[in-house]
Amino acid sequence: MKNDPLVIRPFDKATDIAPLSAVWFDASLAAHPFLGRARLLEQRKLIEDLYLPSSETWVACRHDTPVGFISLLDGFIGGLFVSPGCQGQGIGRRLVDRALTLKGTLSLDVYTRNEQACAFYTALGFRELSRRPTDDNGLPFELAHMQLVS
Repeated sequence: MKNDPLVIRPFDKATDIAPLSAVWFDASLAAHPFLGRARLLEQRKLIEDLYLPSSETWVACRHDTPVGFISLLDGFIGGLFVSPGCQGQGIGRRLVDRALTLKGTLSLDVYTRNEQACAFYTALGFRELSRRPTDDNGLPFELAHMQLVS
């Protein structure tokens, strides 16, 4: 997009927790309805208290408003979320490009029931390396492990 006002900046713990939590929750409700609202509400507290503060997070902003983010644990993408109203505009792709430039190789786990995310990652060049039948909580939600090398 020409003159795209999107800026990608480092996470700021003092100001970003609440808006990124909202992005995560809205995007998770849309992408992971199979997990259920109650479970997502439980996970939201972990996102705010543990995951965002302990990862390397890059924030995509339009006009100073966070619209997406990517959280990294070394070269592992712990989360990539874009506000539902902003999806399909290249924000996720730009966040992955930033992470790939920083890390050289990226990997992630994605719910196979999230067909939109699986297709997105495949279109970016991620390749599936393996699958497992349960998620990190031992629940019966299949995860695909994928990798992208620059």
